[in-house]
Amino acid sequence: MVSETNLEQFREVTPAGRFTLQNSAMLKVRLENDQIQAKLGSMVAYQGDVRFEYKSGGLGRFFKKAVTGEGVRLMEANGTGDLFLAQDKRKIMILDLHNDRMTVNGDNILAFDSGIDWDIKRVEGAGRLAGGLFNVVLEGTGKVAVTSDGEPVLLDTSTPTFADPESAIAWSGGVRTGVRSDVSFKTFTGRGSGESFQVAFEGTGWILIQPSEGPTVPEHSHAGEGGGGGGLGSLFED
Repeated sequence: MVSETNLEQFREVTPAGRFTLQNSAMLKVRLENDQIQAKLGSMVAYQGDVRFEYKSGGLGRFFKKAVTGEGVRLMEANGTGDLFLAQDKRKIMILDLHNDRMTVNGDNILAFDSGIDWDIKRVEGAGRLAGGLFNVVLEGTGKVAVTSDGEPVLLDTSTPTFADPESAIAWSGGVRTGVRSDVSFKTFTGRGSGESFQVAFEGTGWILIQPSEGPTVPEHSHAGEGGGGGGLGSLFED
């Protein structure tokens, strides 16, 4: 028989609020007859009366996903109980949004309070960049849980900053983004995109960077496909 003393180290953490980290890779959300939005497929366990519903996010957001063929899939968890969320053993961080706006890389969003409004936004100008550039724009007040493949670093964007599109986790609302392509680095991408792309960040604010370039993209040929954005350039959008 396994000793309970040995198991005690794995005991769940008593909630210190609505969002509580059980460890670096698991989030516990306390539901009290209310709801949250979470990434589809991120639920690993729950206790109590919790129900789940896939959310397309309204006609506008559904249309964006239909056109791009990709996007961010969210589910609504509602009821009363404890919900446990995780994603691929990634490190989880809880951020507070106070009547403000922030953007999260679609691959790094985990969960957020229902009182926060959201939309799906695609960064234009990346051509056929593998994986696409889909972000979740959040606005309002509440808790936001994001994931990082490794320990993240916070950078100040008052100096123009450029990052691998899969390495940028989240950034503040006042930061403008665009895409820069550089043909001189095209032989060093190794990501099946055919060119090297960086996301450009400009303006007063911050950005969280993870020490990873995301999932490995299998090499495949793009011969015969239309090229995306030749030469050196950048495109910023509000």
